[in-house]
Amino acid sequence: MLSALLIVDDDADVLKAAAAALARTAEQVDTASGPEGLTEQARRYDAVLLDMNFAVGARDGAEGLDLLDRLLAADPALSVVLMTTYGGVSLAVQALKRGATDFVLKPWRNEALAEAMRTAMALTVERRASGRALNLDDLEKRAIERALQLYEGNVSHAAAALGLTRPALYRRMERHGL
Repeated sequence: MLSALLIVDDDADVLKAAAAALARTAEQVDTASGPEGLTEQARRYDAVLLDMNFAVGARDGAEGLDLLDRLLAADPALSVVLMTTYGGVSLAVQALKRGATDFVLKPWRNEALAEAMRTAMALTVERRASGRALNLDDLEKRAIERALQLYEGNVSHAAAALGLTRPALYRRMERHGL
């Protein structure tokens, strides 16, 4: 079976740049300029790179989060990497809590984007092979790892972004072996 990626963004230049950056990452790289009809095609892809805003002037990421929910409802094993220009740490954490595999800020570094998508594709393949999607503990661990990464290991800031106290975050980190 071909490895396949889907890139979804309303900006044609971003679609071209991302497709070029990911050309060697998958055997098939498709693009779409909007969310219409994508949930029906979710199972065709090993990973999706998804913009968070599609309406002119939108910056809150609500459209991307909504599409993330719909894609994961259609295929719980699918890995979705969200991207935005207007991202903040709280939006990234919210996306990870809702099931995103990773979060990329525009402009990206090509190698970092390719690595994020390779990891996402491998995770989808693993999930489909095992017949399960991530459970809540897996999602929590990933959200904690990502928050710590975003705040360069600063536990106080990561805890605040996750809506936890420091002691609660330390307990969860210990439970997950972090």
